[in-house]
Amino acid sequence: MLRSFTSKRSFQSLLHHRRCRQNPQFPIFNPRPFSSSPGPPSSDAELRKYIGYTLLLLGSAAATYYSFPFSENARDKKAQLFRYAPLPDDLHTVSNWSGTHEVRTRTFLQPESIEELEGIVKEANVRKHKIRPVGSGLSPNGIGLTRAGMVNLALMDKVLSVDKEKKRVTVQAGIRVQQLVDEIKEFGITLQNFASIREQQIGGIVQVGAHGTGARLPPIDEQVISMKLVTPAKGTIEISKEKDPELFYLARCGLGGLGVVAEVTLQCVERQELVEHTFLSNMKYIKKNHKKFLSENKHVKYLYIPYTDAVVVVTCNPMSKKKGPPKNKPKYTTEEALQHVRDLYLESLTKYRGQVTDSGSPDEPEIVELSFTELRDKLLAMDPLNKEHVIKVNKAEAEYWRKSEGYRVGWSDEILGFDCGGHQWVSETCFPAGTLSKPSMKDLEYIEELMQLIEKESVPAPAPIEQRWTACSKSRMSPAYSSADDDIFSWVGIIMYLPTMDARQRRQITEEFFHYRHMTQAQLWDHYSAFEHWAKIEVPKDKEELAALQARLKKKFPVDAYNQARKELDPNRILSNNMLEKLFPSSEAV
Repeated sequence: MLRSFTSKRSFQSLLHHRRCRQNPQFPIFNPRPFSSSPGPPSSDAELRKYIGYTLLLLGSAAATYYSFPFSENARDKKAQLFRYAPLPDDLHTVSNWSGTHEVRTRTFLQPESIEELEGIVKEANVRKHKIRPVGSGLSPNGIGLTRAGMVNLALMDKVLSVDKEKKRVTVQAGIRVQQLVDEIKEFGITLQNFASIREQQIGGIVQVGAHGTGARLPPIDEQVISMKLVTPAKGTIEISKEKDPELFYLARCGLGGLGVVAEVTLQCVERQELVEHTFLSNMKYIKKNHKKFLSENKHVKYLYIPYTDAVVVVTCNPMSKKKGPPKNKPKYTTEEALQHVRDLYLESLTKYRGQVTDSGSPDEPEIVELSFTELRDKLLAMDPLNKEHVIKVNKAEAEYWRKSEGYRVGWSDEILGFDCGGHQWVSETCFPAGTLSKPSMKDLEYIEELMQLIEKESVPAPAPIEQRWTACSKSRMSPAYSSADDDIFSWVGIIMYLPTMDARQRRQITEEFFHYRHMTQAQLWDHYSAFEHWAKIEVPKDKEELAALQARLKKKFPVDAYNQARKELDPNRILSNNMLEKLFPSSEAV
């Protein structure tokens, strides 16, 4: 049965709680001023009549407002004359995971079958009512959000068929990555690669061109060999490499603008155990061995720590059946690896909050219960924009990684994940890095320039700056698109954490992050032909900056072909939102 939620949606759990907020609903009555121009004198009776009318209207307005009921969870229960009133019960708040983007909408639909989805799209198209496709809400830029209305396929989460021999699986697009992996492991297959987390819906992770790491492995959209799109103008269509290949390669990374992805057939691989090796290095050693790291490891990534020379190298490769798991034992325990960070935490508590006991402040949880990323968030929250404080935290992180060196063994869906930390702003760029046989080394040059920029401008940049690689994609809207099969691409992400819910502090961090991002854009993006990940691109508010971004995107991507496909498949733009319209304005709009 079709469900329309009436509660606040936190995409991470899909348990959403109604939030009411007061809106201006009542106009202030401004009585007509008495005329000061000369005229016939008014009688006392007329004067009293006007004063009475004025007092009656003002009193009625005040009485109406102050008697208006507040909901129990209203954000501001202190009545302010003519300013606040509760929102309607059918207005829902929908936000992305980091809370950096939020909208309120009366329409959030969750069909349970493709037939219901087709009905929703058809009716919305007739009414010209927007129903933007939105996945798990994990995109840092909220690319799936719009206040006009959304459709979410969380209830369409079934595995439809498995071809064990061909290692292919057909699924409904609302299934989450971890759920899919769990359901197909009994067939001895799994996905070729993974992003850092497993909570994305398959439709969403494909449509934004998400990726894992490994210079021989393409972005995740390349695993798609066919899919069903429910389109406003042409109904349900099935596309593949063989059936309408031009549209297939355009829509595979289609940003939800060409149709609602309802079903996806994925090419899987044999399930394997991987050996992960983590060790601390430095840029000099990395530059000497970079080509070897890229070519000899199935998965590899570097984690750079600003204001230090430390580079964390993480490699993952299939476990040898002959050799078995590594015999090496870690030099330090997890407790020992965390101790330096805990010490800094207690020291910082003393500095920022006064004297504390060894176990911490009474209002703090026991620090032994906190993970590394939780400790880092709490440390940064104390003074997130103080460069010297951030440097101390970064150095503590380098020490943590030094004592965390070693090996671990697990299945790919267990090993390839990464704890990204708490709420954060992130900007990730993708740029060409040569070929696997002949890396250009531009990827390391990019990092060196970035680190120099951070130090020169005294950016309070936390760790890590993550660098990953992929092979190219044939999806035309992918940032890693290339017609040359052997091209490789580097992906670099910069971050600033939002370790507090304090609105003032979050606003200050946001301003600092966008200044940081703007500097990297001005100095690096054009020089290295770098383009932002679709789930992390932010639309500029400045008209000139927006026009420059539009022109830049048009040079890289087939914007005209994309807009033409949107015109044919979604002529009323019911699947669009403000972000898509800003990034890809039609020629008529321009």
